[in-house]
Amino acid sequence: MSSLDILADQYVNYLIFEKGLSEKTIESYTSDLARHFDFLKQKGVKKIADADTPLILKHLIALRNAGLGSKSCARHLITLRGFYKFLVQEKIIDYDPAKLIDLPKSGLKLPDVLTVEEVNLLLNMPDTGKPLGKRNAAMLELLYAAGLRVSELVNVKFLDVNLEACFVKVFGKGSKERVVPIGVCAKEKIEDYITVVRPLLLKNQISPYLFVARAGKPMTRQGFWKLLKQYALQAGINKKITPHRLRHSFASHLIEGGADLRAVQVMLGHVDISTTQIYTHLAREHLRQMHEKYHPRG
Repeated sequence: MSSLDILADQYVNYLIFEKGLSEKTIESYTSDLARHFDFLKQKGVKKIADADTPLILKHLIALRNAGLGSKSCARHLITLRGFYKFLVQEKIIDYDPAKLIDLPKSGLKLPDVLTVEEVNLLLNMPDTGKPLGKRNAAMLELLYAAGLRVSELVNVKFLDVNLEACFVKVFGKGSKERVVPIGVCAKEKIEDYITVVRPLLLKNQISPYLFVARAGKPMTRQGFWKLLKQYALQAGINKKITPHRLRHSFASHLIEGGADLRAVQVMLGHVDISTTQIYTHLAREHLRQMHEKYHPRG
């Protein structure tokens, strides 16, 4: 019997003799744990201490992709939260990796995301041989590179982008400021847009905004939505493409690549998947390294 199986037996005995759960509930928990252990073994995890938050999230995403409903995924998460909490109580592990994963009241709803291949296809749609194509390519690239909300994208100021350090300063919900790495691909396309296109669109006018439309007016959310829909249609992607889906894809691709969940939370600027405080103490240099290492277009 493996060490994982032994831990499962210990937890089941705890549920039976100390929690007094019903036989049917015990069966459900046992089935969930068996499925989780199979996933860990597939990933080469032999010690339970090596199971971290991103790995648990990957398992939940795998369950969703396998067709498991939201209620079943929610029950599975409840099982894992109870199991890892038990391991902490028994001092078998030092921290609870499932504690960071939030369970919404309506049940676990994992966001639909694009594949890396679909994102690459979409980002390559703008015709960069034309001025507006260069601007649109830069907007799409920045949206995905930094995981921005569409409102954040159109409100990025010219002075908010530091291309030398590859960072963008963003003001999110509640006017909270965060600094996010943008990667080489976004840097190059923004540089191209700023050098060649932005002066043409401004026509000797002054605008504080990075992205402008004709006559120097700032881009609108509606205008960008229209462009995104157009490029998704051209790319032949048979999914509903929204700016927020690209934001979800940004986070999912980083986590699936092995990025630290806390770093991703800071880059997103929210605590939707955490019941604890936001980890703002992470250094900007660490965020830049995480982004460069794990982002598909970093």
